[in-house]
Amino acid sequence: MIDLTLASGLPIALGDDLKLVFSDPLPDVAPAVRKDTDMMDVWLSPDKAEGREIYYMYRDVRLPEHEELIRESGLRYDVTIILPGRVGHEFIKTAGHYHPAKPGSKTTYPEVYEVLYGVAHYLLQRADASSGDIVDAVLIEAEAGDKVIIPPMYGHITMNPSSEPLVMSNWVAADFASEYGMIKRHRGGAYFEIDETAGASRLIPNKRHEGVAPLRGLDPRDLPTLALMSGYPMYQAFVDSPDKFDWLVQPEQFEQELAFVIGR
Repeated sequence: MIDLTLASGLPIALGDDLKLVFSDPLPDVAPAVRKDTDMMDVWLSPDKAEGREIYYMYRDVRLPEHEELIRESGLRYDVTIILPGRVGHEFIKTAGHYHPAKPGSKTTYPEVYEVLYGVAHYLLQRADASSGDIVDAVLIEAEAGDKVIIPPMYGHITMNPSSEPLVMSNWVAADFASEYGMIKRHRGGAYFEIDETAGASRLIPNKRHEGVAPLRGLDPRDLPTLALMSGYPMYQAFVDSPDKFDWLVQPEQFEQELAFVIGR
């Protein structure tokens, strides 16, 4: 069992079965389970899917004493576990999605992730509204303690490129549904990450898109902090200063700060 209390600010651990273990006073949360066969539309080699469980999503995790505070903020705190492994040569990943625009605004909702254990590769992509071409593609490699912001207008996919489980948490606005259609229509994201040789990986463009921008890297340490201090769990940061997370529910008021995330 791997204790995640210090990393997350909550009494949780990664059990030997690679699922979360909750300790008092944190209520148990049943995970939504994703199998590789649930994602047949987005794999490079869907015929290699075998019906394996590949990730677990624990939504709306919170201590009872913070329930009202979190509800009033309009946010939700989740924890996701992505198992190690491959489907064919492709590393296990999330299905990927975009976020809708905030009602009354043209700005889509952002999101923020924190790696609690393992290594994450976050693929961010921005599509042209008319053609569907990917006009920007960004890869962020994040390790335990790193925070990664998904800015407005970007879809995202998370890959686990290591032999260890990946555990990550996120804060996101609670009142919207993610949009999976665009990534499904193109049968995957802008790039697929494949295992080439032992300890090495390669990202190859998805040719099912007519146009895909060259992939560029971004260091999570170059992102704006927006109350996301290094070594300070996001859950505790929110409890201490919930107003500093207003940008997640009012992105139209923070466009300049959020545009800096991608250097645009």
